Amino acid sequence: MRYVHWLPTAYEVAGRCHATGKGRTNIYLVLLDYSDSRADPHGVYVGMSKYPPAQRFDQHKAGIRAAGSVLKRGLEVLTGPVLHLQFIPRAEAARIEEELAEALRAAGLFVQGGH
Repeated sequence: MRYVHWLPTAYEVAGRCHATGKGRTNIYLVLLDYSDSRADPHGVYVGMSKYPPAQRFDQHKAGIRAAGSVLKRGLEVLTGPVLHLQFIPRAEAARIEEELAEALRAAGLFVQGGH
């Protein structure tokens, strides 16, 4: 088990994001390991996919449509903060992905993805 000091902040920020409908797209967060290059050893990747977050993480790690940061530094999926952002419409997911990444950056987290 890892201690991530900003995890409560991630819950708070993600909790402000809401979708209005149902769909097939999921927002997901991946914990990134930067212990070799940054004072704060963790960062977060924000993504969206039609696949369940755990399956999409496995795809990243296998090099399938992989973001380099997740392929090289991905540790685990952070399920809790975005549990309410599963099965939402794709258009809303695209908007929320970008807004969530910006809000997490504004809260002081090191963020990859979110585009």
